[in-house]
Amino acid sequence: MIKVLISIAFMAAAPLALACDYPAPPKNLPEGASASKEEMLAGVKMIAAYQEKMSEYLTCIEADEIVATQALADDDGAGKKQLRTMSNKKYNAAVDEQARTVELFNAEIRAYKARSK
Repeated sequence: MIKVLISIAFMAAAPLALACDYPAPPKNLPEGASASKEEMLAGVKMIAAYQEKMSEYLTCIEADEIVATQALADDDGAGKKQLRTMSNKKYNAAVDEQARTVELFNAEIRAYKARSK
């Protein structure tokens, strides 16, 4: 019975999960070793836009978790725990990717600054 309830809850929450658009990291970020100042500034703007979209995504998945949790029966502790675990994995994976992307660009900024000296 619990498995059926969990399945129903996930089916009910599936459309909500689709409403959260996972932002792709920016492509073609400038390479610090050869980019112009204008290209690097454009890269900064791309990273800022990506971070804003990622913030919106993280807020969306948090809201989805709340809605999906409320859709479960109050006594469905296992279902709520599984939902929380899945939501945390999505959230943490997104934060990790964002951190990797920003750090890659920070390395390019350091390369640009080193070249500019």
